[in-house]
Amino acid sequence: MTAAGNLRAAGPAIILAWGWKRAAIALVAGALSALAMPPFNAWPVLFVTFPVAVWLIDGAGAGRLRGVPAAAMAGWWFGLGYFVPGLYWIGYAFLVDAPTFAWLLPFAILGLPAYLALFTALGFALARLIWTRDASRVIALAASLTLSEWLRGHALTGFPWNAFGYALTEPLALAQTASLIGLWGLTFLAVAIFASPAALIDGSSRGRKPWLAPVMAVVLLAAMGVFGAIRLSLQPTAMVANVKLRIMQPNLQQDVRFNYSAKAEVMQKYLTLSDRASGPQSTGVRDVNVLIWPESAFPFFLTREADAMAQIADLLPKGTVLITGSVRAPDVPPGTKITRAYNSIYVIDHDGSVLSVYDKLHLVPFGEFLPFQDWMEKIGLVQLTKVQGGFIPGRRRRTMEIPNAPRALPLICYEAIFPGDVAERNDRPGWIVNLTNDGWFGISTGPYQHLQQARLRAIEQGLPVVRAANTGISAVIDPLGRFVARLGLGLEGVLDSGLPSAMLPTIYARAGDIPVAIMIASALIFATRRRAAK
Repeated sequence: MTAAGNLRAAGPAIILAWGWKRAAIALVAGALSALAMPPFNAWPVLFVTFPVAVWLIDGAGAGRLRGVPAAAMAGWWFGLGYFVPGLYWIGYAFLVDAPTFAWLLPFAILGLPAYLALFTALGFALARLIWTRDASRVIALAASLTLSEWLRGHALTGFPWNAFGYALTEPLALAQTASLIGLWGLTFLAVAIFASPAALIDGSSRGRKPWLAPVMAVVLLAAMGVFGAIRLSLQPTAMVANVKLRIMQPNLQQDVRFNYSAKAEVMQKYLTLSDRASGPQSTGVRDVNVLIWPESAFPFFLTREADAMAQIADLLPKGTVLITGSVRAPDVPPGTKITRAYNSIYVIDHDGSVLSVYDKLHLVPFGEFLPFQDWMEKIGLVQLTKVQGGFIPGRRRRTMEIPNAPRALPLICYEAIFPGDVAERNDRPGWIVNLTNDGWFGISTGPYQHLQQARLRAIEQGLPVVRAANTGISAVIDPLGRFVARLGLGLEGVLDSGLPSAMLPTIYARAGDIPVAIMIASALIFATRRRAAK
């Protein structure tokens, strides 16, 4: 039996399934869908799992829970199956200090996916409201799930991790469409393309052509690939003249990075590694003019430790600057007890002077602050970083002046996962510098997913991304998403590279999410009119 024949046989059985069988089908389909995300990138599996989503909604009109509630329940099970294997690695962070946080592990591994699955449930429910009996229901699902995914990326500070659109970011040629319509446009196309085989069970009576939807989807996928291949071939990587970068990846364990007594050990490792020769002709840090260290690099307030600042000044030759992450104390009168801090980036000159500071704007819930912070602390809860009162958010996103290099847009850790919250149009940088500490998540799929999301920001904006990660994956990425240099996960070392040149602003950089908003609105109108016509 052909693949199409297998799908036609499976469709009616899934539509008629109910009770625990229906929940199990949704759960397994969601779990298999997680294989489309990095590092597996097995996106063809979605040609099987997304039609299952369509058929689950088809069958939502049967049984005791009719229509919208049944569709929502199927969506919740699908989402739970998708998010548990996709986000299991978050649990590693609760084992860094196991005596304090291990009891929260089930809440991280199951509680967060259960919450995120509510958005998938919402997408299924909305789709059911405008559902039809023909292939246009695929468009209804694409529009509805894109809306719910967008909401997931914005509600309660947002968490757009592993949005369905990331399935179309590998191979790189497919990802180039993001320069036109961004992540949310890719999400719409991903759902529409991969769900299209569901139409094969519709039959060919009354002029229907059930093969038309999947054929159009394959044509669209091929067109994306051709567009991307042409774009990549016409725009080779160009480098900024006279800019030499060195990224230092220390691969420090978390218990060392946050231990003040390890101050001397940390500094010595950073200094020695940063000045390491990277080849026969290398003279260490004297070969570069921008040295980059990762997020929250020190177990102390850097600018309040005169000896550490002096060591950095001794390391840096004239004409070289350091970009480094560090926890920063707020400006308070001398003698005042410091209970809160900023997660910051410093630009430090060769004489030890601080040239620029950026404070992280988009903080991580439960990692850098707690919802209802005061009340949570009263009952004995703390966030993973154990900063009493939580970190202080920065005031605004802005570029940083970098001597001998273009202005840089700083993004700390997961700030790089938000597609609409990157470069301001009136303050366009020459590159994005992303400092992160994925050491919380060990050797897992999480750092690969994080890297892929930062990579998509480069394509969306037409800007190179330079990424320094404590345990990896550090990388230099050109504006089309090509890796210029890369240092793998769990490795110690330095990464030397030039700085890729920025491109002119992409269509997405200029128009933002307006095109995809028009796309979704048109799809909703189309699906609604088709439903009304039946």
